[in-house]
Amino acid sequence: MSHSRIKVGKIGEALALEHFKARGYEIRAQNYRTRSGEIDLIVQHGKRVVFVEVKTRRSRKFGIPQEAVTPAKQKQISKIALNYLQTHNLLDVPCQFDVVAIVLSWKFEPIKLHHIENAFEFCADE
Repeated sequence: MSHSRIKVGKIGEALALEHFKARGYEIRAQNYRTRSGEIDLIVQHGKRVVFVEVKTRRSRKFGIPQEAVTPAKQKQISKIALNYLQTHNLLDVPCQFDVVAIVLSWKFEPIKLHHIENAFEFCADE
């Protein structure tokens, strides 16, 4: 992975983190990892646990950021979220899956942050 892609991702995650803090969300975890992969942010708003995928782009060459959260990615995030809920004994707590789509300028400055609440439903293994 190139240094600029890593930088874009880190900037995007930092912007998303600030977005949630400014709105009173409690930050539960950043970059929560399991064998199945990683969830960028896990936050809590009231009693609701929110699993957040952050997608950041500097151009539309590969489409708008939220298009990268494909059905396969949704399934992977769901599996990791279930692991988190089981591990933390939170299976009876309401949860949702959000996407934060961020567009940066070529100078890595934020142009747009779009928070998509309830972006997708839990996707179980078939």
